[in-house]
Amino acid sequence: MRSAIYGAGSLGTILGAYLARDGVDIDLVSRNRAHIEALRRNGAHVTGMVDFSIPVSAMTPEEMDKDYDVIILMTKCIDNENTIRFLSEHLSSRGIICTCQNGLPEVEIASIIGNDRTYGCTIGWGASYVAPGISELTSSKDTFTFALGRIGGGSDDNLRSLCNLFSHMGKAEIDKDFAASRWSKLLINASFSAVSAICGTTFGEAAADRRSRRVIQLIMKECVDTAHAEGITLAPMQGKNIEMLADYHSGVKRFLCFQIIPFAMRRHRNLKSSMLQDIEKGRETEIDAIDGALVAEGRKAGVPTPVTERTVEIMHMISEGKLKPSMENLSLY
Repeated sequence: MRSAIYGAGSLGTILGAYLARDGVDIDLVSRNRAHIEALRRNGAHVTGMVDFSIPVSAMTPEEMDKDYDVIILMTKCIDNENTIRFLSEHLSSRGIICTCQNGLPEVEIASIIGNDRTYGCTIGWGASYVAPGISELTSSKDTFTFALGRIGGGSDDNLRSLCNLFSHMGKAEIDKDFAASRWSKLLINASFSAVSAICGTTFGEAAADRRSRRVIQLIMKECVDTAHAEGITLAPMQGKNIEMLADYHSGVKRFLCFQIIPFAMRRHRNLKSSMLQDIEKGRETEIDAIDGALVAEGRKAGVPTPVTERTVEIMHMISEGKLKPSMENLSLY
């Protein structure tokens, strides 16, 4: 099975390293030429919770010269239409794309290549890009989870093959109700990723501060309310009941949820969100594909999402250079 990871940044480099270490034939593709050259020269170096280096096959998109049975998509969602059209030219006759992106990307991808070739995966661990050829694993081994599925649910041979592929790194499972897993991941990204980026902190630091934790909790509630309005019950994530953590209907339960949040996220306390990494590198963030997607779904479902909307506005101000990531930004809510 010919496989590639397209968008081999921090997460993709680590996933590719684990697969290569297990003998899987996998190509790592990135537009970052310095990163590709380092991967070719020194292999993929994984630091942080583990430390190892492994030779890998690496190339830029222009150097892709074969068709793939599986392309694992790990780019930002910023230019998905053009990305998918490009990748469709490098799929075998039965080739599929499995998106590990944030937000709710499957519908747009399926509109280009079809539902039968579109698969999704939510990842439970995090990473940071350190330098060309080097990525830092910022989550512990017990978070190495992959939930796989497709629009409409169900299982097929492609999902089983994907499950076997991702199992080389961690626990991979086919999720018959994939929408539930996708929305659980959206909740974490829209709340923790966005707010920690606005504050310029790690997940743990954002959870520890009572002001930022309050904003995180409000976004979580808006996400749960929107999902429920669309008939979706969020899936547990790594044994944590997201519904119990984020859905409250009384002051007492709201207080208890507020107290629990730092403990629920302790395994990810060192994680620096990709949005914050993008801000630090002067790149466009995925705020519109994540929090913006939640706002759009809220409008369709008739659910108000004022805190999430404000988060999008503040992130745009940061991207435009009007603000810098800081805890002081919390005063804008």
